[in-house]
Amino acid sequence: MYEITRKVILNDAAFEVDVYAPRVAKKAQPGQFIIARVGEDGERIPLTIGDYDREKGTITLVIQAVGFSTKQMAKLEVGDSFTDFVGPLGEPTKLNPEWKHVIGVAGGIGSAPVYPQLRALAEMGVHVDVIIGGRAKQYVLWADKFAQFCDHVYIATDNGEVGTKGFVTNVLQDRIDAGDQIDCVIAIGPVIMMKNVVRVTKPHNIATSVSLNPIMVDGTGMCGCCRVTVDGKVKFACVDGPDFDGLNVDFDQLMERQRFFKKEEKYVDEHADRICDLMRGVE
Repeated sequence: MYEITRKVILNDAAFEVDVYAPRVAKKAQPGQFIIARVGEDGERIPLTIGDYDREKGTITLVIQAVGFSTKQMAKLEVGDSFTDFVGPLGEPTKLNPEWKHVIGVAGGIGSAPVYPQLRALAEMGVHVDVIIGGRAKQYVLWADKFAQFCDHVYIATDNGEVGTKGFVTNVLQDRIDAGDQIDCVIAIGPVIMMKNVVRVTKPHNIATSVSLNPIMVDGTGMCGCCRVTVDGKVKFACVDGPDFDGLNVDFDQLMERQRFFKKEEKYVDEHADRICDLMRGVE
């Protein structure tokens, strides 16, 4: 069992946990993910690794409670455990120490997977900035953590409560227009956000890395559910990614695939209590 050693409520939708998983922490690299499960009949949920502490043997995750299984995870407290916690999975992010300036673009809980990548680059001597976006102040995550190694921390909120009023793409475009020389943009967040980041970077031929998390089941490439098309070729996000060259990703196809089970997801979410009773054998 994989015990939760720390839990922090970040906002009304997301929470942060440290999970004791020493073998995972020993091998984890920026860009990789785990698959977790709550209960013997629980759903397998892929979650990108936000941080890791090899000495403590812990993995840090930021989880957004948006569906049945992640809402079950949200009920876990310090001392509770995940039934399964498998990883690290996926390919580590390819980070180039020759880069001079990299900008990370994080939307919502995308701050967590962007964090270890920018930190690793900073440790290589690369100058890193980050643009963090959220609907309002409470959804802007980890700004203080990024400030420890980023040259600049830019914030964008939909309502203008903090930082620039607007989207992360507005801030990114401002930096490009200001003449910032950018070797790579690392964008992680909602698919539509990553798609729009590419719309900004592509005309300037700025290398852009995105993290794709389509429908995923086994995490080992055997089921084929996490197919994505990159540069006209079919890739599996779980074994070929999750990071890909955003300039060549077919985002429209990806968004269509993510809608495949919306009807079923809505049903499960609306009948969550009854489903939990059935899983426990309660009539």
